[in-house]
Parts: sequence; structure tokens; C-alpha cells
Amino acid sequence: MNYPAIFAADSDGGFVVTFRDIPEAITQAESTEEAVARAIDAFETAVDFYFDAREPLPGPSRTRTGEVPLTIPPMLASKIALWNRMHEVGMRKTTLAKELHVTLVQVDRLFNSRHQTRLETIVNAAQVLGKRVEVTLVDDEPVRLPKARAARRRAPRQPQRSAAHA
Repeated sequence: MNYPAIFAADSDGGFVVTFRDIPEAITQAESTEEAVARAIDAFETAVDFYFDAREPLPGPSRTRTGEVPLTIPPMLASKIALWNRMHEVGMRKTTLAKELHVTLVQVDRLFNSRHQTRLETIVNAAQVLGKRVEVTLVDDEPVRLPKARAARRRAPRQPQRSAAHA
């Protein structure tokens, strides 16, 4: 699952990262590597906002010119898909817990972006929701970002000495 991200070069150097589909996710970083890591972190935090508000998440749009398709970690992508499917079929978390023969606390963990849920739990939840989980391996492509402009820093002006002061 890839969500388009905008890595805008900041005038002071580095990047400001936003997501058109998930406007709650916004971050800033100095380097490319840091920008990607912080973008994923901001995305995870925004997903929890949707989980807490009991709202479905918008699906990823097609990537536009100037956007970068950012791959969402597989566990989080699975949780988003399950969450949205639950909303599609009108199932509540309490019903999912009963169907899975688990506690509501365990279902709450399932819909916590930072909790490492077991794959078996994801598979079982998908089955209860009338779906199945498929795993696909794809070629890894490096994230290509626009180059950040270096901040222009001027040296402080030195007072000019006149010949009379020399």
C-alpha cells in the first residue's frame, strides 16, 4: 500500500512532508533518510487519530507529479484494510472480538498502529470480515526525493575601515 507524499524542500534546508489523503500527517526533517522515517511516523500517528475517532481512513490516491509514493509498513497497511473493511460491513469492535473469541482489549490492540499484532490475528480477523490475506513480494525501489536547497547563510558584514583609522 502506497500513499502519495509531498516532500517539499524547505527554504531553510531539509523537507516538509505532507500527505494529500491524510492531511493530519505532517512532519519536517533535515535529510532524505530522516524525512522518510519521520513521514512514516507521522502517518502512523495520523492513522491512530482515525482509529480513535472511529472513522474510516481515506484510501491512497494515485500519485501525482511532484508526489512520492511512500510505502506503508505491511502490518499497518493490514490494519488499515481491516479497519476500513469493518466500516464497510458495519461491524463494531465488540462484534469482531466475539467472532474472534478474544477480548475487546485484544481488538483494541489490533487497531493500534504501533502494536505489533501477530499475522495469525490479522488473518483470522480478515476471515471474520469475509476476506483473506495475500502476501506479495515486489522489487524494492529507493525513494527519490527532490533535492533540498542548502540554506543560504551570509557571513556577518565586517565594518569597513577607512584609511584614516588605519
